Amino acid sequence: MSDYDSQNVFAKILRGELPCHRICEDEHTLAFMDIMPRADGHALVIPKRPARNLLDADDAMLAAVMSTARRVAIAARKALAADGITVQQFNESAGGQVVFHLHVHVIPRWEGVPLRPHTGQMAANEDLVRYRDAIAAALA
Repeated sequence: MSDYDSQNVFAKILRGELPCHRICEDEHTLAFMDIMPRADGHALVIPKRPARNLLDADDAMLAAVMSTARRVAIAARKALAADGITVQQFNESAGGQVVFHLHVHVIPRWEGVPLRPHTGQMAANEDLVRYRDAIAAALA
C-alpha cells in the first residue's frame, strides 16, 4: 500500500474520532452522507480496511465497496425520486482525489439539474439528516 495516511478524515470517522451521518454499514463497508454534497442526497461509500485508493485495493475490497454503492444508489434513487445516479471514484491528486482513503461517491441526479461545484461549503445538518433518513429507510 502506498503512503496510506491513517490520520485522513475517513480513517478518523471509522475510528469514531469524527462524526458522520451513517446510512448503513456491514463488516466491510460504511456508507454515509457527504458533508459537502454536489447534489442533494450525495453519499460516500468506504471500505473499513485501509486503502489509499482503487490502485491499492484488492478485489474483495472493491467488490464489497461496489456492492454497497449499488445498494445505496438504488435506495437513493427510490427515496429521493432521482432520475439517475452518478457514481464517481478518483485516484491520486492528478485524478481528482482529495481524501486519500478509497471512497466512492453516489450522487442522485435529476434531469436539468447540474452538479453543484465542489466549493468546500458544508451542507446544513438538518438536510444531511433528512437525506440520510430517507435513504436508510429505503434500504430497509
